Amino acid sequence: MAASSVIAFWAVALLLIVVPGPDWAFTLSAGLQGRSVLPAVSGLVLGYAAITIVVAAGVGALVAGSPEILTGLSVIGGAYLMWHGAMTVAKPSTPSTSAHDPVSTDWNTFIKGVGVSGLNPKGLLIFLALLPQFTNPHWSWPVAGQIGILGLTFTATCAAFYLSLGSFARFVLHARPAVARAVSRFSGAAMIAIGATLVVERLVA
Repeated sequence: MAASSVIAFWAVALLLIVVPGPDWAFTLSAGLQGRSVLPAVSGLVLGYAAITIVVAAGVGALVAGSPEILTGLSVIGGAYLMWHGAMTVAKPSTPSTSAHDPVSTDWNTFIKGVGVSGLNPKGLLIFLALLPQFTNPHWSWPVAGQIGILGLTFTATCAAFYLSLGSFARFVLHARPAVARAVSRFSGAAMIAIGATLVVERLVA
């Protein structure tokens, strides 16, 4: 597989990652609770890794080609984002929040991260529309392997960016609980809006 294709894909993927969306909102919210953003980012990365496997196996094309399945995924994913956003707005996180059970809290955050990225049908569609443009069936590597490399590039970039974003949020807002609470509520509201948009887009399409 040509290194130039991987680099070109990485440049495009980076532009998509830095644009605020549900991953941003979730990372900012998670950055204001617990002792580390690692569980949240690990969950997001695992969700995207799962999508990579689905696309590489050819299942993604089947899902994208079925309006019923895609609509169902959109409704489920959108509802999940709205629910998580509502919980964030109702109980905004602050740096001073103390968890009674850190292990349980980290595990819950990890699971939520998997849901935020893994249940986002737009993530699946981005992979379906973007990854094939950087593959070539005439190369010595099989297409599934090429998709795997590109997916790994995307998830690694996600990990680096969101670890930095979450850690920065904690560092900057640590001594500003009122601002941190406002940012947390804003993140929750953003997730609600994004989730509602996903549902409406599919139901009225």
